[in-house]
Amino acid sequence: MTEKTSLFTGQMYNVTLKRLMDIVLSLILLLLFIIPAVIVSICIKLSSKGPIFADVPERIGEHGKKYKMYKFRSMIENAHQLLTTDPRFKKLYDEYKKGSYKLYNDPRVTPVGRFIRKHSLDEIPQIINVLKGDMSLIGPRAYYPDELKEQQKKYPHAQKLVKKVLSVKPGITGLWQVSGRSEINFGERIVIDAQYVDKLSLKNDIIIILKTPYVMLTVKGAV
Repeated sequence: MTEKTSLFTGQMYNVTLKRLMDIVLSLILLLLFIIPAVIVSICIKLSSKGPIFADVPERIGEHGKKYKMYKFRSMIENAHQLLTTDPRFKKLYDEYKKGSYKLYNDPRVTPVGRFIRKHSLDEIPQIINVLKGDMSLIGPRAYYPDELKEQQKKYPHAQKLVKKVLSVKPGITGLWQVSGRSEINFGERIVIDAQYVDKLSLKNDIIIILKTPYVMLTVKGAV
């Protein structure tokens, strides 16, 4: 691979041009989404009890480093804690683990939350994570620690791929998001995430960026 080519592909692209693109595009997105973010914040505050931002467990980032992901709250207050500790949600928690850590018709989701989740508006605050360097605009899904642990037991073939997936920063959007989103189970998703890492390039990132608005508008595969 030549020096010129390496700037647009692989690890060289990941640590140089990709980071620069993340910063520039995130600042642009911050300006574009500031008004929608304010509207979403007001709707969340007026429609349900609790904070504007979701209180969720840390995610696993690049090289296994944990970080706090920022998201607008789309569920009732303390939703994740209630799911794992409240006996009333035991059946729901079992369903959650069986369903690759996704739930359809989740009773904890608020009416406003249902709308912003379908259109990925709950993910706007992750722009802050990108600017901080925790995430990239494009990358693999950001997994929960317990999700990775439990799903690798369910899908043993995924174990050898996890290390590769964690070699890059997770993304707000990515190859799996534009390939079916929540309709894809963990086993399929980790393979897609690994394929993204193998083919990491400016060209592929641009293709994903161009596909993302369509997925957001059509709510394909959203829960």
